[in-house]
Amino acid sequence: MTQTRSAAHTMAGPAGALADGGGPETVIEVSGLTKRYGDVEAVRGIDFTVPRGETFGFLGPNGAGKSTTIKILCTLAAATTGTALVNGLNTATERDAVRRNIGLVFQDTTLDTYLTAEQNLRFHAELYGVPKAAVAPRMRQVLEMVGLWDRKDSLVSTYSGGMQRRLEIARGLLHAPHVLFLDEPTVGLDPQTRSSIWAYINDLKRREDITIFLTTHYMDEAEHCDRIAIVDHGQIVAIDTPEALKASVGKDRVQIHTADDAEAIAELGSTFDIEAATHEGAVTFSVPAGEQFVPRLFAELSVPIRSVSVSRPSLDDVFMSYTGTTIRDAEASGTDAMRQMAQRFRAGRR
Repeated sequence: MTQTRSAAHTMAGPAGALADGGGPETVIEVSGLTKRYGDVEAVRGIDFTVPRGETFGFLGPNGAGKSTTIKILCTLAAATTGTALVNGLNTATERDAVRRNIGLVFQDTTLDTYLTAEQNLRFHAELYGVPKAAVAPRMRQVLEMVGLWDRKDSLVSTYSGGMQRRLEIARGLLHAPHVLFLDEPTVGLDPQTRSSIWAYINDLKRREDITIFLTTHYMDEAEHCDRIAIVDHGQIVAIDTPEALKASVGKDRVQIHTADDAEAIAELGSTFDIEAATHEGAVTFSVPAGEQFVPRLFAELSVPIRSVSVSRPSLDDVFMSYTGTTIRDAEASGTDAMRQMAQRFRAGRR
């Protein structure tokens, strides 16, 4: 109880009405933003803007700086340098006003699971100073939006993971924020539930005058965004619409399994002048018109090919084009680095 109420109270501003309408056309404006934790630079000087009504995504592996950025925008962390404005308000000097203008769905649940859905929302409404006359109709509106009105009197502990996530989205919308922040909104959920959550998110965009900022490491989720910023090692390496980013790659991805992958990579470089590397267990490279290239590959590569696949440019190809690795490989290397740090820490305590 204490932990959940503290998290909720952190986001609460002074009592007042629902967030006022209007505001600037540029809803989020970030300039020269950095964040250091000791010797670790989690955010390394980023700049971007988000116009009103856009669904804007931060795409990158765990540890890329996505959650740190969202914490700064939501006043839950202070930037080391740089500025961040939300709805024209400075996140460092106008924290309470920023909080009244935003909703936030955390990566980890902050619901009181021993309370009902209605009790959770009423507590949130009280923290945000929603006028009492507006609470009941607004609560019904957001619960119907996420398909939970008929379960409003059920304890949250009886909800599935997907239902809890939908309730958190409803709670984030209760005070009619200008911006809804979703930090990895479907992490840990099965594919069917993830698809369902996105159906509700897309529906609320049609119903509510709201800007959505989300972080994700799922490629399919990023496709729902109007624009994407690809984030790697605390920096934005590319930013555009999903289609424009994929078009910028301009090549098909070819993956092959061979009898000798190391020799195949060397021969692709020397014979075909193609830069290849091993990603996700396969020799991977990009070429224009991949399907037309495959017959030549079988005819001229001396290393026996066991299997081959060709795919049109995807956001994973975009990520690899700009960073030199796939998002899954980046996450795996990040996990290895964290494991090594933990081992060194334990060794130092002996």
